[in-house]
Amino acid sequence: METKPARVRILDAAHELMLTVGLARATTKEIAKAAGCSEAALYKYFDSKEELFVRVLSERLPRLMPLLTSLVTEPGQGTLRENLTRIARQAALFYEQSFPIAASLYAETQLKRRHDDALRKIGSGPHTPIQDLDAYLRAEQAIGRVRADADTFAAASLLLGACAQRAFAYDATESGERPPVDEFAARLTQTLLGGISVAEPSE
Repeated sequence: METKPARVRILDAAHELMLTVGLARATTKEIAKAAGCSEAALYKYFDSKEELFVRVLSERLPRLMPLLTSLVTEPGQGTLRENLTRIARQAALFYEQSFPIAASLYAETQLKRRHDDALRKIGSGPHTPIQDLDAYLRAEQAIGRVRADADTFAAASLLLGACAQRAFAYDATESGERPPVDEFAARLTQTLLGGISVAEPSE
């Protein structure tokens, strides 16, 4: 049986530990042990636990950031409705899977502050999808598919905020079930389009 490369094993172990014990308690020592390598070997591939966290989010969870990046670089592809529905769907799944990983940080204020500082240094954080979606909507605005007077930052914040809230807002309901992701994404997009889109036959 072929052994996985060390980097892959480290990411797999980090993902599993971050899910089971939480980001706050998943130390690099424990991650390295679970991956079957030394802590020194882990640091050959990742500069810090925070970088490892960002890599888990980008490589092991639904791929929100690559989707946003591709749309920013090629505005005008597909319809605005199709693109925003795809973004909403990926974002809802991304937050659903990332919330259990990151939630433990909020119980430890000093650790969260250090984590935020580290993310700042590597140019990442929970704000980056909002910035990227804002950039995409501004690109669509520049080619006339988003209304000139639309507040693209507010629109990005509304869409992603709703997707993030879906990750935890329904746990205390009678069923404990989240709204189905496809229907949720479609309804969110429909409502958002009413406020920002230029009416087109295809929309």
